[in-house]
Amino acid sequence: MRERLFAAALLGPALLVLAALILYPLYKVVDISFRIGPSMNLARLGQQPLGLQNYARIFADQTLWAAVKASGLYVGGSVALAFLAGLWTALLLNARLPGRRFLRTVLLLPWAVPGIVASVIFSWMFDGSYGVVNALLRYTGISHADTPWLMNADSAMLTVIIATAWKAYPLITLTILAAMQTIPGELYEAASVDGATPAQKFRFITLPGIASAGLVSVLISALWIFVDVDIIFGSTGGGPALATSTLPLYIYNEAFQFFRMGTAAAAGVVMMIAAIVASGFVFGAIRKQRF
Repeated sequence: MRERLFAAALLGPALLVLAALILYPLYKVVDISFRIGPSMNLARLGQQPLGLQNYARIFADQTLWAAVKASGLYVGGSVALAFLAGLWTALLLNARLPGRRFLRTVLLLPWAVPGIVASVIFSWMFDGSYGVVNALLRYTGISHADTPWLMNADSAMLTVIIATAWKAYPLITLTILAAMQTIPGELYEAASVDGATPAQKFRFITLPGIASAGLVSVLISALWIFVDVDIIFGSTGGGPALATSTLPLYIYNEAFQFFRMGTAAAAGVVMMIAAIVASGFVFGAIRKQRF
């Protein structure tokens, strides 16, 4: 009991700071989401009457549902591509190759690049007039016309997914690589003695060994991508025709373009609930994992 009280005393100041920085702002967001009327003055907004009009407004807004669809495509495509890239690079770094330390440094560099910088880089690469992607497609003979990647609804979403996956995969690589290095080598040796193929070793040893870590990395990456706004804001701005306008961008526009802080807060609360529900499903799947 004394040890627990001592531990609680040590954690107390940190928990108080955490409560001040997270719980109080969270309370204010929920409170503002029920306040009726446009205002940028938070003090005045807190004095306005309470009601459910903000939630009724956002659920009746077709722009919100377009943002929900765009967010689903954006998060799903980015996480899937980042996971495939992270798994492949983790397998590469786990192998005994010469220059592994140099490869680790190079493959993890995208993680250190700010999102706005990544958006500018990929905007130049996918530019319809002088982008390197169109130049490579012409050089290889795959295409002879300049594709306006950022001006077409389908290709614009693909472009931001590629940019986001490029920035997100290093975290997945590190997590899966750490899990791979905890798998006992005796399991692979026993599988080799039994005549298992590399594909069978991967399926029955590697995949179960990295399942929990992979799910955690997917959850963290999905939550980060779900609230991410800098790559889309810096490359497409939500266009063309709202094709890449995700929920965070919808909230930004509601708050700072139309000055509807109440509807912006209501959309933020809906986002938070969706993230909590999705996290609960993933943690439930993690608890079922056994190795």
